[in-house]
Amino acid sequence: MSKVFTDTPEDFLRAIEANHNALPKKIDVQQENVAKGLAKLVLTLVELLRELLERQALRRMEGGTLTREEINNLGITFMELSKRMEELKRHFGLKDEELNIDLGPLGKLLD
Repeated sequence: MSKVFTDTPEDFLRAIEANHNALPKKIDVQQENVAKGLAKLVLTLVELLRELLERQALRRMEGGTLTREEINNLGITFMELSKRMEELKRHFGLKDEELNIDLGPLGKLLD
């Protein structure tokens, strides 16, 4: 794909025209595909937030700022969230790798 950020409106239009074939000719709006796509987006965001929260919890544990009870509660919460995520992925027919969006030069969204 050519660069998206351009200096002039004409450059922008040329970039869109050059990438026209990269876009789908039709958008699939069948109800089952829309629901699965939305579920994929939401579950990807939830998974990203879960990873961030787990990392923060580990930092706080290592820093000694959590009580034993807080650590226990976090562990239970993360286990329940993981269990529910698996149920939702199974319900929508999604695999772990489908939730890991490729951000191009930035790499994959999730570890």
